[in-house]
Amino acid sequence: MAFLSRCTEILLERSRRWKEYNVTVTSLINKIGIFLEMIKFSHTIFALPFALTGALLAAGGLPTIHQTAWIVLAMVGARTAAMAMNRLIDARIDAGNSRTATRAIPAGLVSRGMTLFFIIAATALMMLAAQMLNPLCLKLAPIALFFLLIYSYCKRFTALAHVVLGICLAAAPIGAWIAIRGAIETPALLLGAIVLFWVAGFDILYALQDLEFDRSAGLHSIPVLLGVQGSIRTARIFHTIMVALLFTLYNFMHLGTFFLLGIIATVAMLLYEHWLLRNGDLNKLDAAFFNMNGYISVTIVLFTAADVLMR
Repeated sequence: MAFLSRCTEILLERSRRWKEYNVTVTSLINKIGIFLEMIKFSHTIFALPFALTGALLAAGGLPTIHQTAWIVLAMVGARTAAMAMNRLIDARIDAGNSRTATRAIPAGLVSRGMTLFFIIAATALMMLAAQMLNPLCLKLAPIALFFLLIYSYCKRFTALAHVVLGICLAAAPIGAWIAIRGAIETPALLLGAIVLFWVAGFDILYALQDLEFDRSAGLHSIPVLLGVQGSIRTARIFHTIMVALLFTLYNFMHLGTFFLLGIIATVAMLLYEHWLLRNGDLNKLDAAFFNMNGYISVTIVLFTAADVLMR
């Protein structure tokens, strides 16, 4: 009986420990899921295709698996670090905005310590990826990190925060080009400028939903400076410049029919995006911002791939 009793105790203790282990693992997985939602990890689709576009054009075909893998890891690391820094630095501002008060840090779902850990880990991943690509990537990585950090403070003193964000994402295709060619060349700068004006334009539109809060909090943005209609006009100008730069890249690199078709498809989606917001109706902002811009970036990389591979 003593033996059976002891066996029962051991089994119960192991069962208890197993339940505690499952609870710990489940909690950790939930925390990671909340963190990924906090930094909008799914929105990596906006910039990653442009990094791949830069890699395809730089290689004149398919980059090696080694290059592609480290470019993707560098991109993921940089964006994760940037978004986590932004959420950490803006936590107090987010807490006062009804639209953002439910974000993970203000809501107490993710601690500042955990966020800082992910920032350090993501930055380390970016630096490792840069080192694995080539020496110039590693030398320029700190400059990219500087812009990623300064962006989070821009709204406190300048309305050009949207442009700084554009510069941050412009590093994706430029960095990918450098990863393949080991040099900064004109097509890379054109690609970077395309992303800059594209991102700055749609970020101005996205900032419209925080117009009243930003005004009351003394924050700076193009919507605060120019109002709704002025912001929409500015976004249209930026996206017109983006299209002009796409045609410039097309002519400069003597690209083919598929790339031209990609430009035409991009123009159509940009027109539809601005048509949705033609009267300043922000109820359609999600469709204009998330759907169209995701489609645009994917369209460009797919048509670029077709153009490069078919030739």
